[in-house]
Amino acid sequence: MEIKGQAAIVTGGASGLGAATARALAAAGAKVAIIDVNEKAANDIAAELKGIAVACDVADAASGEAAVNKAAAAHGTARILINCAGVGPAKRIVGREGPMPLAEYERVIRINLIGTFNMMRLVAAAMQTAEPLPGGERGVIVSTASVAAFEGQIGQAAYSSSKGGVAALTLPAAREFAQFGIRVLAIAPGIFGTPMLRALPQEAQDSLGAAVPFPKRLGEPREFAALALHCIHNAYLNGEVIRLDGALRMAPR
Repeated sequence: MEIKGQAAIVTGGASGLGAATARALAAAGAKVAIIDVNEKAANDIAAELKGIAVACDVADAASGEAAVNKAAAAHGTARILINCAGVGPAKRIVGREGPMPLAEYERVIRINLIGTFNMMRLVAAAMQTAEPLPGGERGVIVSTASVAAFEGQIGQAAYSSSKGGVAALTLPAAREFAQFGIRVLAIAPGIFGTPMLRALPQEAQDSLGAAVPFPKRLGEPREFAALALHCIHNAYLNGEVIRLDGALRMAPR
């Protein structure tokens, strides 16, 4: 799909991987809607990109529907959805203080997996009614999984569960939406230099980067964004979860 002139929605677009992808989409000529719970940060990115910002809880049905409708009113039906909204707290299933509170597990699943599904279902419903582009394509959905979906570490039970769900969602969604010309993909990033990781001491960042076979560094959000744009451009990519990790395979801890 050619990106120029298309309406795009980026969830979690106010920071990290989402912000980098929103910037790359805008640079390619897309009309970008930044959806995030952090309204101020979303407004700042939207102003920079001459897009729009929408405050939204992606896991809430009504909030998600209102956000999609607001984006459509400004830019038209979205043909691109990038799901980057997510959280990643670390906690053992049973720690020194006892079992992990169930509410904390539910929160991670709610935001990372249910939020991805919610935005996918809402945006895909609108995409299905759009006029097909040359080649029959109507839209592209790219979600964010993680290498933790495959090699979750100790303390990542909730996060790995949620990202494993995102990975497993990709193929059945691609199969279902194929009849409408909508492609569905997911990117599974490794260790990336998001604001959360960049807040760590430099020594800790260097140690994490050294664990990557090559290149021995943290991934750059712009590299995630570049792959997301390639997923949009390459019409034969569909139903796949693509690792972006420098050949990293996570150790147990």
